[in-house]
Amino acid sequence: MIDFLGYLVIGCPILTLLVLSLTGLFQQPLPSIAVDRLTKTNVAIGLLASIGILIWMLWTGNRIRVLDLGNMVDINEEHLHFHLEFIFDRLSVPMILMSFVLIGVIGSFANIYLQADSGYHRFFLCFSVFLVGLIFAFLAGTIETLFVGWELVGLSSALLIAYFHERPAPVQNGLRVWAVYRVADAAFLAAAIAMHHQYGQGEFAKMTGSGVWPEGVSTLDPWTSFLFGILLLIAAAGKSGLIPFSGWLPRAMEGPTPSSAVFYGALSIHLGAYLLLRISPIFAESIMLRVIVVLLGASTAIVAAAISRVQTDVKSALAYSSVCQVGIIVMEIGFGWWYLALIHMIGHAFLRSLQLLRAPTLLRDYRSLENAIGGRLAHQPSPEISADAHSLSSRWYRFALERGYMDAMIDLYVVRPFCNLFHYFTRLEDRWMQFLSGETPVIREHYPTRGSNSVSDPVITASPGANRQ
Repeated sequence: MIDFLGYLVIGCPILTLLVLSLTGLFQQPLPSIAVDRLTKTNVAIGLLASIGILIWMLWTGNRIRVLDLGNMVDINEEHLHFHLEFIFDRLSVPMILMSFVLIGVIGSFANIYLQADSGYHRFFLCFSVFLVGLIFAFLAGTIETLFVGWELVGLSSALLIAYFHERPAPVQNGLRVWAVYRVADAAFLAAAIAMHHQYGQGEFAKMTGSGVWPEGVSTLDPWTSFLFGILLLIAAAGKSGLIPFSGWLPRAMEGPTPSSAVFYGALSIHLGAYLLLRISPIFAESIMLRVIVVLLGASTAIVAAAISRVQTDVKSALAYSSVCQVGIIVMEIGFGWWYLALIHMIGHAFLRSLQLLRAPTLLRDYRSLENAIGGRLAHQPSPEISADAHSLSSRWYRFALERGYMDAMIDLYVVRPFCNLFHYFTRLEDRWMQFLSGETPVIREHYPTRGSNSVSDPVITASPGANRQ
């Protein structure tokens, strides 16, 4: 019976995704009322099944239940196993309950909010991809299962940021967020490969011990714990917007308000912190790793708090406020306060979702308040703005206003060298082809290395003597 409930938790979101994707593939989209009922029904069934599993755990005292679906891929010679395994325990069940509740509430809100929008069906298709990704990520018992959910969450996030694709800015911002996710995913994939070479499989129990979370004891030595921890910490930082990856957050606000609420206020932004909680037993083996986690969380919280205070739009302010709280959660994980971090994560997700859903009506509420009191609300000048131009507070204000210069530093020290390196390879290829064919190389586009205000301004050049058309 418990296994059947577990299959319902996993299967209902997959069924929603299949129905919406197949109807869209054959260009026979469901009516909005059918999409709404399909989503609500499957979310409700998944929520009731999750509650049933929670009741069973509390009634029997059994704190873990494993659903093993076996190996989808099994190549022993290459240490490659794609093993699907789902774990219901003290960590995953609360997160699944929270996910179904928030997805149901925000889905109902989106049904009205986007009712007359031309992309209604596309939104709920991406929404169902996100829900499937969350289920796989939160219930994952192996690192490859978690990677599947991790990728689905990232894909749906980028697609919903670019939801208003008729304008260039959302598409560019979606690509920017997707590029940041690629960096985080590369670190995650490196950790998965290293784990397979270390153990021959990707079960978290091999790394964190077979005990019930958080009572497991790491099976790794301090150096190996540090290596795995750093790789997964980079992955978590990219997904949760920790520094230096916080610059993509205001870009993510290009999407509709419902997706902003569920992604960057509630669920997606906490996925990195959840990953750290899942591997928390390895922190006990490396004091240096715990110090790095605490410092990363503290610096993120301080910088995000400063940036949120100077934002001129409410969604960006709430996004950076969310990052501030995630930084505090990461600090709690570094200090070893696992249950406090879990409770903090759930409480913050509900609060921030409510605030983001109320964001579109903030201006109306503000005017209603002024009408009620019969006058303007009092405004006091910010101490940062009124400070002397050369004071430390003024410099800190400029730092916050520029969002920590994180985007600029990534463009200057990561994007530009990367582009220049491959442009150098392109020039080498042109010379080699010219040597082999005796002809002038093909005109290619490349990015200037000097004198350009942006790394995205292409310049077309050709070698001397090339024929121009």
